[in-house]
Amino acid sequence: MTRIGYQIPNFTHPGIGPTELFESVALQAATADRAGFDTVMVMDHFYQLPMLGEPSKYMLECYTLLAALAQHTTTARLGALVTGNTYRNPALLAKTITTLDIVSGGRAQLGIGAGWFELEHDAYGFEFGTFTDRFEKLEEALQIILPMLRDERPTFTGEHYRVLDAINQPAPIGRIPIMIGGSGEKKTLRMVAQYADEANFTCGMDEVPRKLDALAAHCERLGRDRSEITVTKMALCVIAPTTDQAFEEARSFLRTQMGIDLDTVDEATREMFLSLVWWGDSDAVGERFVEVRDAGLDGITASLPANGTNPERIEQLGEVARRVFG
Repeated sequence: MTRIGYQIPNFTHPGIGPTELFESVALQAATADRAGFDTVMVMDHFYQLPMLGEPSKYMLECYTLLAALAQHTTTARLGALVTGNTYRNPALLAKTITTLDIVSGGRAQLGIGAGWFELEHDAYGFEFGTFTDRFEKLEEALQIILPMLRDERPTFTGEHYRVLDAINQPAPIGRIPIMIGGSGEKKTLRMVAQYADEANFTCGMDEVPRKLDALAAHCERLGRDRSEITVTKMALCVIAPTTDQAFEEARSFLRTQMGIDLDTVDEATREMFLSLVWWGDSDAVGERFVEVRDAGLDGITASLPANGTNPERIEQLGEVARRVFG
């Protein structure tokens, strides 16, 4: 289960073109693996997300990438944070995850969510539908994917998907953990309680107690032991040996990748962008991790959008995470 996860959130690296890109990404994954992160994850998107850059920034398809990263890591689980269910037929996704498990020697993890980035759906021709549609699809998909990952042969007919005696051989090497991403109290956390081994919260820290209460209530209604579910918090971080260095690296990222100059924007805008990340030296970032732990969460899933191409920053982040959650 994820206690300290590392996510690679962007693929536009300074001075790196397509020819050198995989080597740069593989270095991040290998460094995170050596630094003690128990899970290495990438996004399942086709365009860069608005909070990290323009849509035209580099983005690699996640499962092709994860299969390649399996050859550059040894112990960390590999998964998406999180797979957009709307992008793949669920039986195909089960087969893809199983193949990742085989090529990684039993280290696959399925992170999945309902899907939310409408621009990608429209651009690539995937049906977006309503909020309700997407969650109905996710629940149907889970009723196909989970049995296939457990070496069963499901037959299922729903409003959106159908399978008939779906064979998935070879079966996964071990039990593939299921993470459901998101913090919705009525739908998402109910599905976590019903289907998942892990949840990853994307909400603010002030909302965490209410989300945990909602998850516990769903578990009680469904007869699920809440302690069986690991809950982590997603965090964008900028860590460096000193606070000044962290600030400079955050400022450089915003200027070069997003066209935002912290020296010229108004104070409110400046504070807004800086509040989106946990930044500073080891002590400052460690304090935020302690806040996560003390709120009753089991771990952290952190990314370094501004300086993850520097292996020393990944190692520093891993040391802080191990100290708090180890």
